[in-house]
Amino acid sequence: MDTDGTRETRPDRTGHIPRPAAPPKPSHAPTSGPTLGDWLRVPRSSDGPGVWTYGHVPRAAEEPEETPTRQLVSGALISLLAGLLLWSLLWNGYLGGFWLWPMYMFTPDSWAHSGSYKTVWVARIWYTIVATLLIVGFGRLGRWPELLRRLLRSRAVRPLQTAAPTGPEAGSEHDPARWPELRGVGLGEVADRLEGEAGGGRMNDVDYTRIRRAWDSVRVDPSRMRAFADSVRDKGAGACVHPSGARDLPVRAARHDLLARQVLLGTVEDGVRNPYARRGTSLALDPDVLGTSLLAVGPSGTGKTRQLVRPVVESLALQALAGQAAVVAVGAAGAQLGPDAAYDVVVRIGDPASVYDLDLYGGATDPDEAATLLAEAFVGDVPGTDVRRAATALAQLLGPFRAAHGRFPAVPELRELLDGLPAALDALRRELDGQPAMLRELDARTRQHGAHGDPGAALADRVALLDRPAFAGFFDTTGQGRPFSLRALEHPIRVRVDLPERGHADASRMLARLLLAQFNAAAAARADRSLFAFLALDDASHTLTSQTVRGVQRLRSAHAGVLLTLRTLDDVPEELRTPLLGAVGCRMAFSGVTTWDGKRFAEAWGTEWVETRDVTHRTVFADQPLTRAIHAFRKLVTGKAVTTDAVTVRQVERERWSASDLAHAVPPGHAVLSLTSVRGERAAPLLVRLAGSA
Repeated sequence: MDTDGTRETRPDRTGHIPRPAAPPKPSHAPTSGPTLGDWLRVPRSSDGPGVWTYGHVPRAAEEPEETPTRQLVSGALISLLAGLLLWSLLWNGYLGGFWLWPMYMFTPDSWAHSGSYKTVWVARIWYTIVATLLIVGFGRLGRWPELLRRLLRSRAVRPLQTAAPTGPEAGSEHDPARWPELRGVGLGEVADRLEGEAGGGRMNDVDYTRIRRAWDSVRVDPSRMRAFADSVRDKGAGACVHPSGARDLPVRAARHDLLARQVLLGTVEDGVRNPYARRGTSLALDPDVLGTSLLAVGPSGTGKTRQLVRPVVESLALQALAGQAAVVAVGAAGAQLGPDAAYDVVVRIGDPASVYDLDLYGGATDPDEAATLLAEAFVGDVPGTDVRRAATALAQLLGPFRAAHGRFPAVPELRELLDGLPAALDALRRELDGQPAMLRELDARTRQHGAHGDPGAALADRVALLDRPAFAGFFDTTGQGRPFSLRALEHPIRVRVDLPERGHADASRMLARLLLAQFNAAAAARADRSLFAFLALDDASHTLTSQTVRGVQRLRSAHAGVLLTLRTLDDVPEELRTPLLGAVGCRMAFSGVTTWDGKRFAEAWGTEWVETRDVTHRTVFADQPLTRAIHAFRKLVTGKAVTTDAVTVRQVERERWSASDLAHAVPPGHAVLSLTSVRGERAAPLLVRLAGSA
């Protein structure tokens, strides 16, 4: 052992000195980025929906006209020659000596007659001043600085671009890290505690956003102020924590700005296809645009899950921890929607190890409401089946069963009733003794069973998809399990539902339709709509019906939204494709879409007026011999005939993005995205380079 406490490394018998053991692998990645205080003080500004507001600097609305380099060079040469000519004329006295009069006026006569060296220095200084004035004047006339910047490949100064906004200084009274709102109402001790937590590195962005939201609720209801202050004094940054006790996600796959409730999606391409004001800016999504719902279409492998669904779900999960949102993510088992620890509830349908179950009836207590939701999920996609008649048939069974047993039937019981098994119907009829209204409902279902146009057979076939051994123990209605219901959207909950897409594709699509129908109903029925409710369907193929499309359109008024991804619009019935594109406010086309899908997007995005220039070249025929000789010599040198150009400028109406452009001009890792906010603000279709793309 050395004197400093370290173990001495000695050579072995062969004389070789062994290498020291490697240090243990760190348990977490090193932290990077600005501190919480610096992050809070960064100014945030927006000039349209979808703008990443963190440190955003607005650009000019129109691109300034840029002089061609050839014109700049010719102008600079002409001004240089003109300047040299003027200097030569002045120096040689061809213009007289008037330009020397100021030097004579400020030079003492004693210096001029004595031949002092001072006279020489005065003359040199004056010549330098005159030469400098000529260089500056002719340089500005010939635009030399602009030519120099162009040659150095630096960006020309845009006079229309606004200056970058500045945030509050650290330690000032407006510093958000010092909680001036709390100090303004006399809670200086609470503000000091929170400021100390942030300065000590014990507070993260989720803590700040969560406590800020709690304070906003205190401002609405001042009776909560004492409880708020006591909680902050006792727990510091852990005050008002989420019911799960989590203060952050175990891992983040995207960049988030919780103060603006945004997730960074990518960068708008700096090209002519995008409006000049948005070129090169970062693009983000937030509840303001997600509240109008988003439809994304792209073939498999284009990154819909990794570059869109995962970041959006992750952002809303963080907002749920801050008490601002409730999110439900639905995808196939194995979809990369985040680890289990990032969710409060994980429902693995068909997995016996699943802790949670799914409430087939969505927490409904009214048989008619439950029947409507089930009918939409079971036969909403069956051509020729009347969903209203199917809902009536289900209600005629659900109502009597609930009246007899105090609950809705489980899947095997519902299948027996829909099949019209005499034993099941007779047993239910005996339980309804003394309830004539429910007996009439049951008798009506019995009479309609097997009649022409009866939806009972189709309903029984669909229920049979769930009455499989793989789903044994699921969809329990006896109260023995832990069913999840979408009625929980009034709480800041994070839910992930894994569907058995591989072995039970039809059942998975039916359950996805059921979840979408239940979400539409639950979001609209919430008494407290302060939380933003969101449903993300990683694959919405064959899940949309006419009723669910109308429900999606009504979500923006319920402070809710959905994210639907499709491989192609062919997975939606023909009669619903146009209504679907009209129901959502945000539309996204990934690279590789077909021209048929591109045509639908092109129709939805409409047209715009653009300025076109038509140039007509006409050969010049000379009449004079000298002119013909000059033209012949010019053609011999350049290889081209002498022509004149006629330019016609006109306004024409063109598609913003044509079907061919969407199918062939969108590079891999890119997407074309249009946004609409809940306030009605719109962003034209933008070509975006998605974050994480190579």
